Amino acid sequence: MTPSPSVCRTAGWSAAAAWALSFPLVSSLGPHRLWGCCAAVGYLCAAVLESRRPRAALAAALTGAIAVPLLWLVLSGQGQSEVMVIERSGRLLLETGRMYVDRPAGVAQYTPYLPAMAAFGIPHAVLGGPLGDARLWCAAALLGGMWAGRRLLGGPRSPWLPLLVASPVVALPLAVSGVDLPLAGLLCLALAAAGAGRPVLAGAVLAGACALKWTALPAVAVAVALLAACRGRRAALRCALVALLGSAGLILPSALLQPAELWRQVFAFPTGRAEVPTPASSPLPGHLLAGLGSWGWYLTVALLAVGALAVALSLLVRPPRTVVAAADRLATGLVLAFALAPAGRFGYLALPVLLSVWARSAAVAASPRQRSLVVAGSAGRDPRTGRPVSPPRPADGPAPRGRAGFPRSGRGPAS
Repeated sequence: MTPSPSVCRTAGWSAAAAWALSFPLVSSLGPHRLWGCCAAVGYLCAAVLESRRPRAALAAALTGAIAVPLLWLVLSGQGQSEVMVIERSGRLLLETGRMYVDRPAGVAQYTPYLPAMAAFGIPHAVLGGPLGDARLWCAAALLGGMWAGRRLLGGPRSPWLPLLVASPVVALPLAVSGVDLPLAGLLCLALAAAGAGRPVLAGAVLAGACALKWTALPAVAVAVALLAACRGRRAALRCALVALLGSAGLILPSALLQPAELWRQVFAFPTGRAEVPTPASSPLPGHLLAGLGSWGWYLTVALLAVGALAVALSLLVRPPRTVVAAADRLATGLVLAFALAPAGRFGYLALPVLLSVWARSAAVAASPRQRSLVVAGSAGRDPRTGRPVSPPRPADGPAPRGRAGFPRSGRGPAS
């Protein structure tokens, strides 16, 4: 017997409450403990209300997991160190034209992000106060990317999207740091643009994503494979060229002004090769291997390369033909990258989960015809020529008949 959707949502809110309750017990970070307390109350209220008042349950979850902790942390000026790093890079960019601190002396002075991330720190330098908090602008980029991606796929408002936003996958980073939210929003939009047959738009969005964090690079290969399978090589090539040239245009100025700092802070620091050790030290396989010495570090880098090669080969042998399949393939690549990287955090795994769940919510929101034309990447056009084609119509004339002379079910006008 399949449980009802209400029972499933109640179980989900209860599991989310249990997850949130673990933060006050095990986390040493004040913002995480605060979020855990507020979110646990919201999720518990949602679990109680779900069976009779589902809208009130969703409102309780959003209030407890996002509104209350985010408002408290923003007004009190608390948050993970990533918030201050983004805001400092925005201020430095406006004042000096450079976003990296020269010769950083400690962890707090490192900026392990590519130049476009400074854009989310500029509002704090211009506006100041709560309205300039980088988390608000990062959250706007996530929600805007998911909304625009759903509109590109042509579906109505999805009932699953608010549940995704209220879940710990989105609510926790939105309240305490927000640093990965712009990347997630841009990747959702890029996959939707590729699935809708918009190669130039997909390439431009991917350029912005690649200029935020280098972990967006696998998305370029996935989007190009999706376009090649559903739209042809020309569309895939246009997407790749726009992504390459756009990201180069966004990154090159900082690379020319501060080449040593760009290498030290964006590549050496996150992989554990800088003078200062990275705080990203969750006990994932890659980090455990890297901790065994130099040979362990080189071994995990080799395994990382093998994993990337395996995902690349899968794109060539069996390219994705739907947005859902593309999101799953990208999520697989990101999980391998985060698990095998020399340094990482369990929180990074929220990005692949978000991509897979969002793609399914967008596909469910679309009508059957929209799913077959847009989500599958055909959009009513011949994938080889790109020319519009008419949808198949039922054949005229009498329905085909079986051996006994009765109309066959499911075929022709008789059905």
